Amino acid sequence: MQELTLAVVGIDFPNADGSNRRSEAMMTLPGEPLELVPEPKNKHDSNAIAVISPRGVQIGYLSAERAPYISGRMGRGEDAVAIFQGMDGGSAFVRVRFGGGAPTLPPVSSAATSSSRCLNQRPDPDGFYPDDDGPDWGA
Repeated sequence: MQELTLAVVGIDFPNADGSNRRSEAMMTLPGEPLELVPEPKNKHDSNAIAVISPRGVQIGYLSAERAPYISGRMGRGEDAVAIFQGMDGGSAFVRVRFGGGAPTLPPVSSAATSSSRCLNQRPDPDGFYPDDDGPDWGA
C-alpha cells in the first residue's frame, strides 16, 4: 500500500461544457471521493489524468511531473483510489492510495502549523495539511 498527495493543475481553465473548475474544487470537501480518468489520447500529454469531482465535474489534471508515474501504475492494472485533500492558497490537492482500501487524510503535523505552510500562522481552515517532507519522488 502506498499513499501520495498530488497537486491538481489547470483549475483556472474552463471546462468544455462551461463549468468552472475552481468553483467545483472549492465546493469539494476534504475526504470526498474523486475519479481519476486517464486520457491516453490527450493531444498535449498522453499520460494526462483528469480529476473528476463527486458531481462529475472536472476540476483539473494531475501534474505533468506525476502523471507518467500514476498512469503507468494504473495502466498495469493497479487500483488507484483518490479523495479530495483540500485547497492550499490557489492550488488543489488530492490523496491517492494504491494497493486497496481508501486513502486517508494526513494527520495535522507540526509542519502544518508553521508559517511556511500556513497563512497567518494558523492551521488551514479547509483542512489541507501537506505530508511531512519525504524522499524526492522524481518523475
